[in-house]
Amino acid sequence: MVLLGLGAGLAAPSLTTLSMTGAAPSDSGLASGLVNTTIQMGGAVGLAVLATFASQRTNALLASGQSHADALNTGYHLAYLISAALVVVATAIAATVLRSGAAAGAGHAKLAGEPA
Repeated sequence: MVLLGLGAGLAAPSLTTLSMTGAAPSDSGLASGLVNTTIQMGGAVGLAVLATFASQRTNALLASGQSHADALNTGYHLAYLISAALVVVATAIAATVLRSGAAAGAGHAKLAGEPA
């Protein structure tokens, strides 16, 4: 729990800042609401999908005759493996897609019609 709190506490402010940097001041309220809604919905849907995988695996193992504790442990293990794989994929995407701050700022200035 400490590790989860530390990771979320360190990531949330930087992700919010990153997501708000491209918003015009007149659109900042809308952008902030969109960011917060996306975070909440992403967490809820992600948890529901992982719980579904864990539940299906647990039920399949219970039907095959494994003990309740072993089946539940294996179901949770599958959910943790899926979430770890998604973290690796997200990290790879972030490392390859995100540009440096200078390059991103130059691209944004060109899109907004401002001098580069």
